[in-house]
Amino acid sequence: MAQGNNSIKKILIVAFALCIVCSVIVSTAAVALRPLQQVNQELDRKSNILNVAQLYEPGIDIEEIFQDEITARVVDMRTGEYTDKFDPDTFNHFEAARDPATGRTLSGDRDIAGLSRVENYATVYLVGNPNNPDQIVLPIRGQGLWGLMRGFLSIEGDGNTLISIAYYDHSETPGLGAEVNNPRWQAQWEGKKIYDEKGELSPEIHLTKGGADGEHEIDALSGATLTSNGVTNMLQFWLSPEGFGEYLATFRSGISQEEAQETDVELESEGA
Repeated sequence: MAQGNNSIKKILIVAFALCIVCSVIVSTAAVALRPLQQVNQELDRKSNILNVAQLYEPGIDIEEIFQDEITARVVDMRTGEYTDKFDPDTFNHFEAARDPATGRTLSGDRDIAGLSRVENYATVYLVGNPNNPDQIVLPIRGQGLWGLMRGFLSIEGDGNTLISIAYYDHSETPGLGAEVNNPRWQAQWEGKKIYDEKGELSPEIHLTKGGADGEHEIDALSGATLTSNGVTNMLQFWLSPEGFGEYLATFRSGISQEEAQETDVELESEGA
């Protein structure tokens, strides 16, 4: 005897069948669109790097400009030297931080950016001649008020003079902490100095309330004290020896990475 359309059995069968069909459609779409999503993510990364390097303009060919102007290299942050262990085009420093073989755990005063774990290797982006770059673009991240903030920091080839900062991922409060992406606030970064004249590895750059007067000071975000503290902690971490401090010291010494590595080889040969 046929069951009515309102029977529990038929309702469950139809609901189950609908779930199966929808799951297949969604899964198929996700798999089919994954290559396109990856392409868009890569394009977004390159546009953010060009933006912080002040090379981005609406309508430009991002791939062409990036290929002509940017050289990606992987740096061992413990030594400050480049490494050929990884392909800079595919290396993922977020995954490297999670891997015990390529990352390390931070605790206490060493974890001022609130990261818990950090990578030993990171990709840097050199603008212009990679042997004597006009700019060095570094990936940075750290805790803000509501979560992790990810961005890029652009530094002149002297390894000490800031050009710009740009965040591509954050959850800060609109009108307050989210002002980290306000062009007027970002404009004041240009020309500020990271380290003092003594050549110390500890960065002096920081955000301050009430107006930035010194060459190491940047105006804090109005009404966003915790976000401003997060930005300062982020800078203090990534520009210290825990981050890119050793790497930037090479540029401040006026010796190129290639010259430094050649000197190391010569010293090792003499010692042998």
